[in-house]
This record gives sequence, C-alpha cells and structure tokens, in this order.
Amino acid sequence: MLSRIAESLFWIGRYTERADGTARIVDVLRLQLLEDPGADEAAASRTALSVIMGLPWEGEATFADVSTALVFDRSNASSITGAWFAARENARRARETLSTELWEAINTTWHRWNGFGRTLATERHLSWARERAALVSGIADSTMSHDEAWDFLVLGRSLERADMTARLVATGAMPRGGAPWSVVLSSCGAQQAFMRSQRGLLSDDAAAAFLVLDREFPRSVFFALSEAERRLAALSPPHEERIGVSDEARRQLGRIRTSLEFRATADTISDLPAQMLRVQSAVMAASHAIAGRYFQSGPLTTWTRDGVL
Repeated sequence: MLSRIAESLFWIGRYTERADGTARIVDVLRLQLLEDPGADEAAASRTALSVIMGLPWEGEATFADVSTALVFDRSNASSITGAWFAARENARRARETLSTELWEAINTTWHRWNGFGRTLATERHLSWARERAALVSGIADSTMSHDEAWDFLVLGRSLERADMTARLVATGAMPRGGAPWSVVLSSCGAQQAFMRSQRGLLSDDAAAAFLVLDREFPRSVFFALSEAERRLAALSPPHEERIGVSDEARRQLGRIRTSLEFRATADTISDLPAQMLRVQSAVMAASHAIAGRYFQSGPLTTWTRDGVL
C-alpha cells in the first residue's frame, strides 16, 4: 500500500477516535460541575486543559474556555472541531481506498457539525460527537475489506483510544478535584459493563481496574493496547521472526501492556497517575516508530497531536 494512503488511514482512525475521546473528557467536566455545586470550576477547567489535555494555559480558566479550546477551536487538532476537520481532509486524500459509505459518513459529519452553535459546549454537542464517531467506526468495520487499509485505520483508532482512556482515568485518579469514578465510568460508556462485571458493587479501585485492565471491555487501556499490537502483527511481513521483535512500535506497546497485565493490580491502582503517563508515553513512542517504518513523511521529529493534512 502507498505510504501516503496508509498514513491518511491511520490518522482517520486517530482523529475520529480523538473527537470521541475529547467529547468524553469535556463531558466528564460538564457532569462534574453539574453534580457537585461545590466543585471549583476554575481548578477543574484548568486541570482539563493543561493537565489532562496538555494544552499550555496561564491564568484562570472556565468551562467556557474549555468549550472554546477543546470543542470549537478549529486550529487545535485536539479539539472536536479540529479533529473532525482533519479526519475529513485525510479521508479526502484517501478517497479511492475508503468505501463510499465511510466517506459520506465523515464528510456529512463535518458539514453538519458546522451547523451547530459555537457558544458553549452542551450535552447535545458532546453526545452527537460521540454518536457520529461510533457511526463512522461501525461503517468502517462493516463496509471496508479487513485488509491492510483496515489494519491501519484500526491501528490509529486503538492507539488514540488507549491514550484517551488513560487521560480519562487520570481525571478520576487525581488526589484533589478529580471527577467521581461514577462520572468517569459513564463518560467511557462503561457504567453498565462495569456493574455487570462487579454484580452491582461500585468501588473506586474496582472502577479504575476495570477501565485500565479489563480484557473484554473495548475501551479499557489494556484492550486498546492489545488491539493495536494485533494490527501491527497483521501488518508485519508474513514470515515469523525466530528471535525477538524488530518492530519498535510492537516492542513499545508490548512492554507497557505486559507491565500492566503482570504487575499486581493493587500496585497499578496505587500508582495510577504515573502509570497512565507511561501509557501515553508508550503510545507516543509507538506512533513515532510507525511513522518511521510505514509513512512517507518518515519519523516524527517533534511529536504533536497533529497528523497529516
């Protein structure tokens, strides 16, 4: 496959998942402020912007600032608007490889999103962004051949999902001002799956372990890392290596996955903020390695959350 097409497909997967993940992170903040009248809006908003999403921010922040920066700012590729725009541009470049249904879903999403108001992020904005991301993902899975093109798209989606879930988990793991775990679970779409697995018993440690380590929930960090590894294995040459793994991206993901899987659960939960930073660093390193191995642009010399436009 042409490297430019592979790169565009990879970033379509990442940007679609980024729109979904950013909507979930903003929704955590929105629900936190609604459910807790005593919550410090300025501290929580600044945490969402600078700590969780890594945006440089000075001074006080409000939910309106979060809405502007993470929902409506087209110049920011980490915002919902920026992610949908970038997904659409990458889809346009890979038009001949995408199914007609997938292209129409992405294109329609971008144009309809522009018809929404641009004042303050509401439940309508955030739920619609999540629903469209799920629609695009479902159409891709059901209308594309599950060949190399699909592997690159799912690889990008899985890496972004691991990163975004790690960021969401970090909001609940913060010692002061963090969102309640019930809110984090709900924003990850995990409330029902978690309650079924725990027979209705909710505890903070169990919720954190579920979102990080569960082998069957598709939005857990562990599941997303494992899926990314599977896509990389499918993209590797058909002959199997007898010694070691030459794919640096697989090595990075395998190391962080096994460190989570085989470390005592209690140790992982007690050191959750640091562990989630390690996950984000591993995703970043894997993305560098994938770019260097497969893409026309080569290794990313300075990592940002931006992709090919």
